[in-house]
Amino acid sequence: MSRIGRLPIAIPEKVTVTVNGKVVTVKGPLGELSETIASKLITAKVDNGHVVVERANDSNEAKAAHGLYRQLIANMVSGVVTPFKKTLIVAGVGYRASVQGNKLVLSIGYSHPVEFVLPAGVKAEAKEGDDKDKKTLQVIVSGISKEAVGQFAAKIKAARPVEPYHGYGIHYSDEVVIRKEGKTSGKK
Repeated sequence: MSRIGRLPIAIPEKVTVTVNGKVVTVKGPLGELSETIASKLITAKVDNGHVVVERANDSNEAKAAHGLYRQLIANMVSGVVTPFKKTLIVAGVGYRASVQGNKLVLSIGYSHPVEFVLPAGVKAEAKEGDDKDKKTLQVIVSGISKEAVGQFAAKIKAARPVEPYHGYGIHYSDEVVIRKEGKTSGKK
């Protein structure tokens, strides 16, 4: 059995989980999420305050989908109670970030500002960074859907990849940026 898939998902207080055929719906204090189980080999049911995900047989396809759908449902259950967060560091001379209505506007060294429309259920916040050495900004992306938060953060990060010599660009706060040594003269 899948080590992840066999674990039951505890349903916290103030959260309701309903399974209607292949559609799992989770309602909580922060909102509502639903996921359709696309695999014919996987079923989910609510049993004694837990969600149990089961597979039909031991085929490789069923084993792969078993752990996947169990984790997707677990992420929905935890997301409606506490939102997911990704922190991005924007480092560079003259780089700016601001939230204007439902848009995140980044000035990151291009001739024009880069604008991102916030997806439904995702919030963004721009503030000064904690780093005292350099002038950095933090963009905090949060929401109840782990998939939507991660996808939007990846989209922001792709707008200006980190440059290896000075470290300018956008990266995650927990990401290690590998720096290269600059050119040196041949004289000693």
